[in-house]
Amino acid sequence: MAGHSQFKNIMHRKGAQDKKRAKLFAKLAREIEVAARMGAPDPAQNPRLRSAVAAGRSANMPKDRIERAVNKAAGGDEGANYEEIRYEGYGPAGVAVIVDALTDNRNRTASEVRSAFSKFGGNLGETNSVAFLFDRVGQITYGPDVADADTMFEAALEAGAQDVSSSANGHEISCDPNDFGQVVETLEANFGVPESAALTWQPQTTVDVDVNAAQTLVKLIDALEDGDDVQNVSANFEMSDEVMAQLAD
Repeated sequence: MAGHSQFKNIMHRKGAQDKKRAKLFAKLAREIEVAARMGAPDPAQNPRLRSAVAAGRSANMPKDRIERAVNKAAGGDEGANYEEIRYEGYGPAGVAVIVDALTDNRNRTASEVRSAFSKFGGNLGETNSVAFLFDRVGQITYGPDVADADTMFEAALEAGAQDVSSSANGHEISCDPNDFGQVVETLEANFGVPESAALTWQPQTTVDVDVNAAQTLVKLIDALEDGDDVQNVSANFEMSDEVMAQLAD
């Protein structure tokens, strides 16, 4: 698997996900709340909310936490006025990076994102400076043991997915963002809750990185994701098994 899914696998092995669970749930709750405010509070009638709830479930977010976020929006609680912002730039070795944020303070978020790029050998660019290198997709991943490649391929396409990539590391399913919630629900019925499910930017082409560039790139992505306002980070890098093994040590 290429790109950000590799980074997720590396950080999972290092235990970083457990340490950041509270922050992750807070970000997921923010997205659920914003999605519920923008449309109907019923996931069946609100594709974005359905996608946000699916992402929460895949991260093992407690059901009552998901319901509280929906009810907060449905109950008319003003809360914070969040704004969606996308930042784009280049990291080490010319890797293209997209940062999606939900913020109630544009200046604070811009400063934090710019600082992370500068600290770890990157450059923050203008809007649409790298987005043309990606496609917006829904991405769902399963471990290798839930099904063989043929079974997953057939089930995913029947669920409405556009593409399935299977390897020894697992299965990566891509779909149109508008179909994301339905695809996740259908796959869950067949294979259980996925390892991850989110709307993301899928690179059209990838950049191979050596271990030196990879070490800095991982630090950049980790620093960006550590920001309270950052919802998702996508990048178009490729790592060899040897590089991944060295990073995991």
